[in-house]
Amino acid sequence: MIRKASAGDSTELEWFKSSYSDGPDGNSCIEIAPTPTTIHVRDSKHPTDAPHLTFPPTTWTTFVSYAAGE
Repeated sequence: MIRKASAGDSTELEWFKSSYSDGPDGNSCIEIAPTPTTIHVRDSKHPTDAPHLTFPPTTWTTFVSYAAGE
């Protein structure tokens, strides 16, 4: 995954969107903000309007491994 930082985000978290996930509107993706203890996930179409999800790193790793077919 290539990470691109989100523009215009003023939160303390550093949000990233995969460069592999651009849709027709250029914003059809999720963004993640990893911290040492939590992975934050949000909808890139509504970065400030909607709540975001949080996962422990082990859960996120399991999900990504499963989604990648490993």
